Amino acid sequence: MPLRWKGDSVQVLMVTSRDTGRWIVPKGWTMKGVAPWAAAAIEALEEAGVKGHIAKDVFGTYRYDKGLGDGSTVPCEVDVYPMIVEQMKSDWKEKSERTRKWFFVDQAADLVDEPELASLLKQLVRKPKKAPVAGAMLKRIA
Repeated sequence: MPLRWKGDSVQVLMVTSRDTGRWIVPKGWTMKGVAPWAAAAIEALEEAGVKGHIAKDVFGTYRYDKGLGDGSTVPCEVDVYPMIVEQMKSDWKEKSERTRKWFFVDQAADLVDEPELASLLKQLVRKPKKAPVAGAMLKRIA
């Protein structure tokens, strides 16, 4: 979950999904031989073109049903690792397949389809510096 401060509020960088165009946070499958937090950093770079400091601890988890090409779905559980964005690339792997945009976290919570993800985002609205895992990172850069 790529994050930054904008004034006194926190923003999250969202990307559009390739299949439906809905707003999501960058995410992906686990990678053999790669720590989960490191895989999350790779996905953020590939999907959103961002690099930064990523937490090794999970901020939270949400579930959703991923649609497959054959029309079936598979239940997925996503561990969310907060990242403080330090660099945004102008060109990245999935640039032609996705749109990226910064949203204040309350706006982002209203845009996502997954209620559990919306709940995680809402933790960053009122007292972001007190949110688990993400709060400590946000305090350091405030």
